[in-house]
Amino acid sequence: MTVFTCEDNLEAIMTCIYDAWDSRLGHQQIRLITEPVSEPELFCDYRHTEADPAKAEKVMRSIEKKISCAAWQMAYRCAMSPSPEKPDVIYRFLRYGFAFGSRALQMLQEAPVATFFELNRRVENEAHRYREFIRFSGFPGDVLVSHISPKSDVLTLTAPYFADRMPSEYWIIIDDTRRTAAVHPRDENFYLTRLTPEEFLRLNVPDREEDPYPELWREFFRSVSIKARENYRCQRGFLPLWMRKHMTEFI
Repeated sequence: MTVFTCEDNLEAIMTCIYDAWDSRLGHQQIRLITEPVSEPELFCDYRHTEADPAKAEKVMRSIEKKISCAAWQMAYRCAMSPSPEKPDVIYRFLRYGFAFGSRALQMLQEAPVATFFELNRRVENEAHRYREFIRFSGFPGDVLVSHISPKSDVLTLTAPYFADRMPSEYWIIIDDTRRTAAVHPRDENFYLTRLTPEEFLRLNVPDREEDPYPELWREFFRSVSIKARENYRCQRGFLPLWMRKHMTEFI
């Protein structure tokens, strides 16, 4: 078994898929995973793949042209998943996609297609929850800052939502897990950037006792709650505990 490995980013994953397909070792004789490899298996040949923009572009273009735009959007979301198996999941789906075109999206009876849909669904659900539950705090200079700690890399899936609804606000959404940020200047397009340790510390939300709004929001949250209808088990289903770390009403 030959295992192709790559860094955990979109360009490297697409390059890994290109190299694995181009190796012609046989689909059943290869696997694809992201690095780091925690537990190497015996009798496996590990091949590291370096990101190549040209190869990655070919894979992206082929998915959109030979399958559909919807398939590419789903593949993109799968690449944002925290699962180390995501390159292999995308690769197995593409076997059906390149063979059957857009019809592959309807072949849910096939295990690789069903797994691809499931991974896409998990990432989309997490992005949807963050679009609903992101909380901003005011910083000096009329800057709105929000911290999140997502499992998936959802910044590119959530930032367009806020750019559409708050186009004239200067806001920053920071992914604490990956130390990256989506920065939106007033009346401009947002962009992604990696934060230095100094920038990350400077942008931590301070505990400003003089700011009355966080406590007002917590009091509103408590006042609208109906004691007789509280159902913490149901609440955890819609809003998992790990997502509440940066939400004002739960701090």
